[in-house]
Amino acid sequence: MRRILFAVMALVGLAATAQEKIEMLLHNPEAKGVHIDMKDLTTNPGITVYRPARPNGTAVVMCPGGGYTHQASGHEGHDMAGWFNAQGITYVVLKYRLPQGRHDVPVSDAADAVRLVRSHAAEWGIDPEKIGIMGASAGGHLASTLATHYPDSLSRPDFQVLFYPVVTMNAGVTHKGSRENLLGKDADEALVREYSNELHVGKSTPQAFIMLSADDRVVPPANSIDYFNALTANGVPVSMHIYPTGGHGWGFRDTFTYKRQWTGELEKWLRML
Repeated sequence: MRRILFAVMALVGLAATAQEKIEMLLHNPEAKGVHIDMKDLTTNPGITVYRPARPNGTAVVMCPGGGYTHQASGHEGHDMAGWFNAQGITYVVLKYRLPQGRHDVPVSDAADAVRLVRSHAAEWGIDPEKIGIMGASAGGHLASTLATHYPDSLSRPDFQVLFYPVVTMNAGVTHKGSRENLLGKDADEALVREYSNELHVGKSTPQAFIMLSADDRVVPPANSIDYFNALTANGVPVSMHIYPTGGHGWGFRDTFTYKRQWTGELEKWLRML
């Protein structure tokens, strides 16, 4: 009987946080019956929206990582939907186009995604002033690029959440593959500075939550630390969590030793927005 009771309670809990999934193309948001094709990352950027049963007004747009060559849309994307929805947060996974020689394309897609979510705020039970951008690794670079380079008020995220992010494009600190895939192998200094996001933090940069592992050998922790210093220097609220081990790319994986810690800290931080 006890097992049956637990099973019933689990089903009730799942029903209370059941996800409504909507797929939309950024450049044709009125299209019906859309399927976001993750095999084609050069055309048709779009979003997958997971709506909670009881929205609390907050929305998060996630940019999966992948070094600007692919997108890890599982553990750094769709796998997190249930966790966010359980908190009442509308969760959005962005399929952005890969740059392929056009460095402005990914951030243009991120800006369009935030605008599109904001345009549906009333319909989806979202506070238009509680829409954040989130990203992991190279997706963290994309998220921090929008946070520091947003083109207008409608595309400005209200907060940013960064998993072990690439932030700078400076050689020796950046992730070489992300830099080359975004800017090309022979990027001039002006372009490097333009996409070194720690150099573009200002008073209006949205508040941030940053998490990483101290032993990350793929994206040096200096990316996050320099960004943290730039945020604090400009009076931008920031919470940073550096875990002693874990390396790079853990996302929502259960194998990361400190998953319970980061989920707990992020949940608390999001409640305080």
